[in-house]
Amino acid sequence: MLNGVAVWQASWGGEYPNYRGANVIIVDLPTCTLHEWRTFDLHSDSPTPAYQLRDYLTSLSNGTVLVGVSCDEPSRWMYLASDTLSALGADVSDVGWRGAWVFVAEKGDPDKTVLDKALTQSAANARQPRINTTFARA
Repeated sequence: MLNGVAVWQASWGGEYPNYRGANVIIVDLPTCTLHEWRTFDLHSDSPTPAYQLRDYLTSLSNGTVLVGVSCDEPSRWMYLASDTLSALGADVSDVGWRGAWVFVAEKGDPDKTVLDKALTQSAANARQPRINTTFARA
C-alpha cells in the first residue's frame, strides 16, 4: 500500500493473480504513488528473468525508491541477481524454496533499506513478511 491505497496484490492459489518470482515497484516520491511495476519470474525454465532483474535494478538511478516483494517461488534463479539485491541492502540469498521476502530500498543508500524475510515455505506460511515504513517526499 502507498498512501493507504493497495498498489500490488498477489496470491498463491487465492483471489489475486500469482506474480511468481520477484516483483519491483518504483515509488514516485512526490506523490507517494506507484510509478512503475515489473515482475520477474525467477522460477521459469530459463534464467533470463534473473538477468533481467539484475540489469533492471542496475539501470535505476541512485535515489530511486523501490519496493521488492516475492510471490510464490522466488529462489530458483535468485542467486543470479543476489549480488545486485545485496548491494541495495536486501540480502535474500538465504531465502529457500517458497520462502518469502519484502523490502523497501533507496538505490545508492543501502543503510536505509528495510527488509523482512521468511527463509522457508513453512516460515512463510506461518508469517508472511511485512514492513511498514515512512519516507520523506522529494
